Amino acid sequence: MARPSVDVVVPFRGAPAELEEVLTCLDRLRLGPKDSLVVVDNTPGHAPAAGREGEAASVMLATLVATPGYARNRGAEGGSGDWLVFIDADTVPEPDLLDRYFEPWPQERTALLAGAVRDQAVPVRGNAVARYAHIRGLMGQENTFDFGRWSFPQTANAACCRAAFDAVGGFREDIRAAEDADLTFRLEAAGWGVERREGAAVVHRSRQTVRGLVAQKLGHGAGAAWLAREYPGSFPPRRRPGLLWWGVRTAVRGMVSAVRARDRDIALFAVFHPLELIAYEFGRSLHNRPRQDHGSG
Repeated sequence: MARPSVDVVVPFRGAPAELEEVLTCLDRLRLGPKDSLVVVDNTPGHAPAAGREGEAASVMLATLVATPGYARNRGAEGGSGDWLVFIDADTVPEPDLLDRYFEPWPQERTALLAGAVRDQAVPVRGNAVARYAHIRGLMGQENTFDFGRWSFPQTANAACCRAAFDAVGGFREDIRAAEDADLTFRLEAAGWGVERREGAAVVHRSRQTVRGLVAQKLGHGAGAAWLAREYPGSFPPRRRPGLLWWGVRTAVRGMVSAVRARDRDIALFAVFHPLELIAYEFGRSLHNRPRQDHGSG
């Protein structure tokens, strides 16, 4: 049986040179005759990009609201496939990604398929932040499937049945983070289910700086706080004084162990794991609302 038609939607924010890199990475993705691939440029102030001859992906400009949900919704509106596949611009898809999503075939009431997100491999002596992401599995779907009743697939790599997506109104467009969790909870409330697809994989290109890692976790924390308000009981906060003290103790103990074992990975985990969790909790103090641009809708 032939798999369903698929529209692939990739939200993007960044410089024109980075957009070119994204388009080059997407060239590896195998598309069927009824599939489409669109990169939605959500960068405020950008002008429409000129297309490259022979490239599989089209580029759509959508900057009125600077959120991934807004960009994904605009991209989804432009297609007609039976399923939507959402991947992030900082991922590299396996060529057979779309085929692997339908091995096995989804159940009748399944609306979401969670593909695998693998942090890029980094050598032992490689970039410290990226190496930490690799050994930690920072972007793996396991991180968000560990919340029991509130588990959800990250739309860094996920597929959604278009009929279900349209029925619940797509993504929230007025939040900067946690739109994937919110979509999951609304679909589940409407009677739809979620399945895992570990064979449908992308590789996530990790942050290379401490600043980038902290910014990422601050954003996740802001999203968690919004979810806790929208869905009471979902993502309760930790006590900050206790967390800070735990972070100091964990870092010191880890560094002592790293020195004894002469193991750089232990040292990286000792430093960055507390930093990750502390940034996440302090991110709860940040707003989760976007800025608006008066450019192209």
